[in-house]
Amino acid sequence: MQPLREILLIDDSESDNFIHSRVIKKAGVTAKTTIKYSGEEGLDYLRTLINEDYPRPDLIFLDINMPGMDGFEFLEHYENLEDTQKAHVVIAMLTTSTSPVDRDKADKYDLLQHFDNKPLTEESLMKVLRNQFPGRFDD
Repeated sequence: MQPLREILLIDDSESDNFIHSRVIKKAGVTAKTTIKYSGEEGLDYLRTLINEDYPRPDLIFLDINMPGMDGFEFLEHYENLEDTQKAHVVIAMLTTSTSPVDRDKADKYDLLQHFDNKPLTEESLMKVLRNQFPGRFDD
């Protein structure tokens, strides 16, 4: 297994972020997990130079329903980032929403490679990793 460099969690729920970061840590699939509590914070992070480079996480888990900028608005702003700020990123949407409208809306975004219900489990995490990073997380 070749761990990811970074996974970014964007979710306004502290308890969800806590659970999801523990699942990710227990699975040992990344060197770093970063948590941001809003779409705005996530975008600011992606636009921030760190040691003369942008963070460019390998995987973003994004919540839909957040105050201020929701997950769909984040995706719209994300599309306008410079290529150097969004390279090598897989975006997976995690939600408590059972609305087929949200699912249909998510399907319209080419950026979105995965859509699943919360909470993130080790099984759902590994499914995303195996599908999006072939050969890196096979048993």
